[in-house]
Amino acid sequence: MTTAEDTHLTRASGLTGAEVDERVARGAVNRLAERTSRSVGEIVRANVLTRFNAILGALFVLVMVTGSWADGLFGLVLVVNSAIGITQEYLAKRKLDRIALLNAPTTRVVRDGEVRVVPTTEVVQDDLVELRTGDEVPADGPLVLSAGLELNEANLTGESDPVAHDEGDEIMSGTSVVAGSGRYHARHVGADAYVNRIAADARRFTRTRSEIQESVNTLLRYITWVIAVALPIAVWSQWRTVGDRGWQQVVIRSAAGVVGLVPEGLVLLTSVAFLLSAVQLTRRNVLVQQLPAVEGLARVDVVCLDKTGTLTAGEIAYEDAESIEGQDVDEIRCALGALADDPNANGTLTAVAAVLASPGWERTRTIPFNSARKWSAACFTDHATWVIGAPEVLLAADPQPSPPEAIEAIRARVAELAASGRRVVLLARSGIDLTDPTLPRDITPAALVTLSEQVRPDARDTLAYFAEQHVAIKVISGDNPVTVAAVAREVGLDVGEPVDARTLPDDADALREVLARTTVFGRVTPEQKRAFVHALQADGHVVAMTGDGVNDALALKDADIGVAMGNGAQATKAVAELVLLDGRFSHLPDVLAEGRRVIGNVERVANLFVAKNAMSLVAILAAALASLPFPFLPRHLTLVSAVTIGIPAFFLALGPNRRRYLPGFLGRILRFAVPSGAVAGLAVIASYLLAGSGYGVPREQFAARCAVEEGGRTVAEVACWQPGSGATITLLAVFFWILAVLARPFLAWKAGLVAAMVVLAVLAFVVPFAAQLFNLDAPGALLWQSLATGLVGAAMVEVVYRLSPSVRHAHHVRD
Repeated sequence: MTTAEDTHLTRASGLTGAEVDERVARGAVNRLAERTSRSVGEIVRANVLTRFNAILGALFVLVMVTGSWADGLFGLVLVVNSAIGITQEYLAKRKLDRIALLNAPTTRVVRDGEVRVVPTTEVVQDDLVELRTGDEVPADGPLVLSAGLELNEANLTGESDPVAHDEGDEIMSGTSVVAGSGRYHARHVGADAYVNRIAADARRFTRTRSEIQESVNTLLRYITWVIAVALPIAVWSQWRTVGDRGWQQVVIRSAAGVVGLVPEGLVLLTSVAFLLSAVQLTRRNVLVQQLPAVEGLARVDVVCLDKTGTLTAGEIAYEDAESIEGQDVDEIRCALGALADDPNANGTLTAVAAVLASPGWERTRTIPFNSARKWSAACFTDHATWVIGAPEVLLAADPQPSPPEAIEAIRARVAELAASGRRVVLLARSGIDLTDPTLPRDITPAALVTLSEQVRPDARDTLAYFAEQHVAIKVISGDNPVTVAAVAREVGLDVGEPVDARTLPDDADALREVLARTTVFGRVTPEQKRAFVHALQADGHVVAMTGDGVNDALALKDADIGVAMGNGAQATKAVAELVLLDGRFSHLPDVLAEGRRVIGNVERVANLFVAKNAMSLVAILAAALASLPFPFLPRHLTLVSAVTIGIPAFFLALGPNRRRYLPGFLGRILRFAVPSGAVAGLAVIASYLLAGSGYGVPREQFAARCAVEEGGRTVAEVACWQPGSGATITLLAVFFWILAVLARPFLAWKAGLVAAMVVLAVLAFVVPFAAQLFNLDAPGALLWQSLATGLVGAAMVEVVYRLSPSVRHAHHVRD
């Protein structure tokens, strides 16, 4: 039985405003709780509840229990780090969310008899949704109208072949329209939609690989195990050496060693670098949909791009229709106008419609354009069936009425027109009414239709930039290879011999060989674009794919970095990591430069933190072997970390850096930072031993003179501070040299940064309040002795740097 509601839902006018409001009120909308960014609560938890914060927090509590408030300064650093991370991510979130909202996907719905464009999240249950080529299906429901509708269901089934759908078929969310048009009722929306009910990975959207994040995570795992091993060693050794001074000294000295093992700012600065890069790119009309994509593009060594919309402006203009064999020019113009009178017209017919008026022919059947077929057709009452598409495809059908010499003449003329850079399509007629997308056997060529494209004025400079950066270009287009080659030459590419993709082998190894030696490919199908990406990746390349049409979506999804044009199809933008909001290909060098800045700067920062970790580990082990107190109090390391690592790392992470990407991020860090940190640790122990032998309080008197309780607080002679002060001076000297090495090549702002940090360190010694706060006292002789030890350590760091060619090469490019 047909209900009143069913009858209502089949009407063409769609829902009324009141019906929409009623569904919104009961929550029957196409909205999920999923977000593109973390909530404020998640941001706070992510920046506060970390394993290293837990370690530092526990140590802070223990140090506070001892009553040594100054040694708990690292707790303040902990709070500041978390606050900076929360603030930066929240501000970046607001900015990125606003940009994402402005560029959110939209859907055409019929309401009150009118077609309206609404945000996809505002589609309600029972909405009458209109679909056109390039749209994503936003919800599930039955198809009530189909004009050759074909869907790509790869996101759900894994099969890339388009699937045709007729009236009455149930279509699913998560699919996209590759051909034709249609209307359907959105019966299941939001959480009830099929794509949202299946497993979370059903859409198979791969996450962008980030070498930085993988390397940092690996470092954090290593450091976690190091802390687990070093902590009991530190406690045991300090109990043996300073246990007679009270448990407070054991806690403070042990905490100092472990605090040095915690890279408290590394994750923060890495995240901030990514976030601020994404925000910076939005100012250049680039929407970053996955943060690691900023880094990913810097690793790219092959860019695959489409001609239309990338090298050219994307808008084509109709030029002329050159009749064949005396065909009636007026009929040709009428046929073109009738074909272009299609609400779902592709770019070619849209350009025709801008010039030629519709003759008013009654259309009885439409075969929509499909990137794989490369032709479209329409049947008309009292008129022939007209077909328009790629000349090579239509002529390959072996038109019976035309003699072979005539076909060859047409091919020659197509080649001549294509060589001038024009786009050429063939208009043909048939006496057969088409019922399926199969070319009829009685095709008669009628005219060659020429269209022109405007080459982007910035395309030449953009491609020249990629050439300078040793990034290979592959032009992959569905157009005639001769036309594509002509445009490629116009923008300065050395194209060689273009290849017609229809002649390419199916064998993956053979395809890799062709790709290695060829720049321009024409007549490429969507599935071939995807195969190109896979073949290049199999050869070890990091591949970026740009595109704007739905025929590019499969390749964009499988590429290491997918770049969609802002005016492209929704299905294409949905799978891309980057969206060029204004459609300008010239923004890609900005993204490449931003990615390189992030990689280079994070590597510098990571070296500083890992060197500190290595220093602390070596100092803990050496102190244990030599039965020495740990050379520092926590406050000493807080000072050293602030002026040689924390503050400079923040500026270095955000400063300019044009260094080219080099693989081996983690390996370079370990090859430089670990031996440099070990040198620093050994220098510190040597300095502490030298200072203890001639300065400070004799060891046998230390318990009596340096751990005296008065009024609930410890009062110590100034001399008690001197061995630790000497070790601190040595550590500052070595780490300032490490900082100077990592800041190379020196520019004015870097020199100013290092100089300012040196001044801060000196002030900590000469300002009475600071010297007392940090327990620092260094008589002249101790100062020069400790500096000399530090300079020896600095010289050894320079040797480590000189013996690491990959590290030196990584710092060779000027910022």
